[in-house]
Amino acid sequence: MKLDADEKELLESVEGGAWKPAAGGKRTRAQYSRYAKATFRKDRRLNIRLSSKDLEAIQKRALAEGLPYQTLVSSVLHKYAAGRLKEV
Repeated sequence: MKLDADEKELLESVEGGAWKPAAGGKRTRAQYSRYAKATFRKDRRLNIRLSSKDLEAIQKRALAEGLPYQTLVSSVLHKYAAGRLKEV
């Protein structure tokens, strides 16, 4: 999976030991872990119609990224909804 610049910076800081455990120990960590899982749980279905050309282009881009095209579409929609989708 490819990471954007912010994600790479965060990963490097975590791997470099720049992060320290929060006060509250394991209970807090378990609680935040449950929050994260609930945030990313895919519990709804969306059906859309696309042109054949658009779907083929999406599938090619997903293949180049090394992930399923549904995952790519979901990621793009998530970034848009979160206001993080950047125009190039």
